[in-house]
Amino acid sequence: MRAEPHPSQAERLETLRKYKILDTEREELFDDIVHLASRICETPISVVNLIDADRQWFKAETGLGVRETPLETSICSHIILSDAFVEIPDTLLDKRMADNPLCTGDPHLRFYAGAQLIAPNGLPIGTLCVLDNKPRQLNDLQRDALRVLSHQIMRELELRRSLELQDTLRREMDHRVKNSLQTIASFISLYRRNADFANPGEAFDAIERRVRAISALHEELHDAGMGQEIQLDRFLERITEQLRQTLPDGIDLVVETETLIVGSAIATTIGIVVSEFVANSIKHAFPDARAGLISISLLKHKEDEIVLRCRDNGLGSLAVSSSGNRVERLGTRLKEAAVSQIAGQMERSIDETGYALELKIPYADYAH
Repeated sequence: MRAEPHPSQAERLETLRKYKILDTEREELFDDIVHLASRICETPISVVNLIDADRQWFKAETGLGVRETPLETSICSHIILSDAFVEIPDTLLDKRMADNPLCTGDPHLRFYAGAQLIAPNGLPIGTLCVLDNKPRQLNDLQRDALRVLSHQIMRELELRRSLELQDTLRREMDHRVKNSLQTIASFISLYRRNADFANPGEAFDAIERRVRAISALHEELHDAGMGQEIQLDRFLERITEQLRQTLPDGIDLVVETETLIVGSAIATTIGIVVSEFVANSIKHAFPDARAGLISISLLKHKEDEIVLRCRDNGLGSLAVSSSGNRVERLGTRLKEAAVSQIAGQMERSIDETGYALELKIPYADYAH
């Protein structure tokens, strides 16, 4: 009798496949485990058995001589629906196995004991089992040994998966660093061609702002460990904390944000826009060492849109000069290019109360 699918079958199969163990070659480590299980339990057969969608596949086995069998004759497919450890002293007395041809005929599997291989999410991906061709029972030591060996198998699978993820992250980070270095090189090249070298410090300041924004992005990617996704409130805090260190006395920077998850391209654009806005406000909005306030807000406006608002209360008429120097004009073009790449819409306004910028960004909720 074929077992019913597991109640969480889709998630269970997804969990199994994350280990990338199916259809791999035999390995000494797993062969040693089944050999040891058979020796301890004094059974001719032992198997590391993974339950797939329509088959049971054996990563290691001793005493069977095959690598897989259909679920129609699988004992273990019943066991993953039961307790973490199951012992069947006589399979012919168990209604689930009484008509199983592997029990009623060759190879006459009359005894079964199995410990589930349970992933960290609580789902069973298979079993470590021992079988005999005559009815019998295990003693307590043998049962404990089978449980311990099943845990060892899962620790090995988890370790391999963790190492693979680390390797993937390392390759991804190498790729990011390469791209970031290329971006920095492009920035330097652009400023070298466009900067007014009567005031080279301004060009270097602009380059430094972009390098710091890229650095903050890498820190957030590294700390979050979420692939290409960024938690905006933490990222914006990194950016603004660096910017606060450049503020003259008497100028405050306040930030309002909420927890939002976005792709790295959006985060990069926000970092550039905020950095440029604050730098321009410091330079133009507060002459004569006057006090002032720069405010940044980043909030979800609609289900599919987030809005970045930057504002200062300085001299609005001086905050942005359409005839600014070449460095400022280049900075503006870079901001506009970054905004266009994420399909954003940016508006600026200037009045007697100060300078304001609003950036509307299409938003997909990466967290769900």
